[in-house]
Amino acid sequence: QVQVAESGGGLVQAGGSLRLSCTASGRIFDHYAVGWFRHGPGKERAFVAGLRGTTTIHSDSVRGRFTISRDYAKNTVYLQMNNLKTEDTALYVCAVGGDGGFIETLTTYKSWGQGTQVTVSS
Repeated sequence: QVQVAESGGGLVQAGGSLRLSCTASGRIFDHYAVGWFRHGPGKERAFVAGLRGTTTIHSDSVRGRFTISRDYAKNTVYLQMNNLKTEDTALYVCAVGGDGGFIETLTTYKSWGQGTQVTVSS
């Protein structure tokens, strides 16, 4: 099984920045989609950003503020979060896909982390 783990969450003021990190066992990130999802208070899971190979996709709500990237040497995927808003408050979860599937599609993903909490204060 693939183990997925996130870190980097915390409390930040609106307008501030955080960088989330996602790691997985083995070199899974080299071959499959990696996505960030979030669970806001009282909300269902929502796609935030994802990548596969050289392709990256960002949801409309975060495009221009968040950037997903990969460090191959560190086997780590990052979510750089700038200009954070209170509505970004959520549990951010990293997921790794299997074969095929669209980056932005929930069913693409087969392995999920436990999440890291991001809280944005006003």
